[in-house]
Amino acid sequence: MFTNTMIVKTLTIFSLALLININIFSQDTITYTLSQVVEIAQKQSPDAQKAKHSFRYSYWSYRFYKADYLPLLQLDASLPNINRSFNEVSSATDGSISYILQSSANYAVDLSLSQKIGFTGGDIFLSSGFRRLDNFYSDTSTSEYLANMINVGIRQPIFSYNPYKWLKKIEPMKYEEAKRTVVETNEKIAATSVEYFFSLLIAQIERKIANKNYSNYDTLYRIAVGRFTLGKIAENELLQLELNLLNARASVEKSELNYENRFFVFKSYLRIKDDQVVDLIPPAITPDYIINPEIAIKEAENNSSQGVEFKRRLLEAESEVNRAKTEGRFDAELYAVFGLTQSSDVLKSAYVNPLDEERLELGIKVPLLDWGKSRGSIKMAESNQDLVITAVEQEVIDFRQNVFINVMEYNMQKNQLFIAAKSDTVAQKRYDVTQKRYMIGKINDILELSLAQVDNDNAKIGYYRSLMTYWKSYYEIRRLTLFDFQRNIPISIDTDDLLE
Repeated sequence: MFTNTMIVKTLTIFSLALLININIFSQDTITYTLSQVVEIAQKQSPDAQKAKHSFRYSYWSYRFYKADYLPLLQLDASLPNINRSFNEVSSATDGSISYILQSSANYAVDLSLSQKIGFTGGDIFLSSGFRRLDNFYSDTSTSEYLANMINVGIRQPIFSYNPYKWLKKIEPMKYEEAKRTVVETNEKIAATSVEYFFSLLIAQIERKIANKNYSNYDTLYRIAVGRFTLGKIAENELLQLELNLLNARASVEKSELNYENRFFVFKSYLRIKDDQVVDLIPPAITPDYIINPEIAIKEAENNSSQGVEFKRRLLEAESEVNRAKTEGRFDAELYAVFGLTQSSDVLKSAYVNPLDEERLELGIKVPLLDWGKSRGSIKMAESNQDLVITAVEQEVIDFRQNVFINVMEYNMQKNQLFIAAKSDTVAQKRYDVTQKRYMIGKINDILELSLAQVDNDNAKIGYYRSLMTYWKSYYEIRRLTLFDFQRNIPISIDTDDLLE
């Protein structure tokens, strides 16, 4: 007979279950595979946005460098420059100086075209200009015109440090380094998204395991109560099952909280704003190939940003040595200009019968006594160069060793994954057998069942952790080498998409 209390409890449980099912099915469930999560992360994660803006900065920095080597067309104008003030004026007769009120207006327009000469470090320029001067007196005014029809000139340092020569080598390397860095960051984002994917997947599986264990222990406890009533089991075994049931209930709550926390972090990293139920699908297939460490090291040196960085740092150190040797010592600069100019108080006459102008200047600078400052500067630069060379040599060794270790770990992961999968299968079968034997009364030791359940849970979680380790190692190899060993091609991305 069912009592009123039992009926109320049954209806309450049924109502709660109905409400939970309605709530679940009222929300859309969206499934994600690992490849989909990686793709989303590489497009819209915070790390992807940072990489995008960092590359943009490098791109425009390189464009700025390139523009500095292109011809510069510039217009300078003063329209007008009015001046009314007392100025010192020397007398043409006796040389005396008087303060005289002067009032004038100047108008000037200059158009110039200049071009850097990268391999010499000099500049050549071409300019043309026009000037008008209006002098205002108490009762009259006069105007004069000066026409600089054309000026052609060169400014050429002879022995000084030539930054353009070194920048022409260094700046393209910086830009190439930036392009490779953004590809590496893309693979690093993939490895990070793998961690978030499997963290949520494992939390999802742990929640299912916790609910399943609670259901199983609830069933076992009910059976044990009946057996205890019939005197078939001892009270100690009943208490153990009750304790297992309580622990299982606590695990359900903990797993639910852990899942919500992982779910929040997952959505935050992928910047998913929809309130949808997410169901992750574990990858069923993993790439099956072995990587040759020597080939991986070679590809890493050829493709990675660090390979370019090593060369750039050595070149920058060499540049600083050259700067120290050329600056602070004997120096000379050549400045030469040729132009056609005419002036007149009539505008048309300023462009008639121009007169040629020439200017040639050779300046020299010879430090006679600097108390060893130049020599000290050279020695410091040379010492820094030796330090950079030593550091780069060691970093190259460490870089190769790191690639080698990661490749060996990756090659080992396939076997580790097979062992974890096999362990999961064996543990699941052992638990199923032990549970059935306990249900039919073949075994009465609850500790054996508990141990089988713990081993089964650990084996299942261990398999997915091994799967996570495999995929993280997979993307780490891609990041280090920038080479896709599955398709046997270098890894690249369309950087134009990053500039949109």
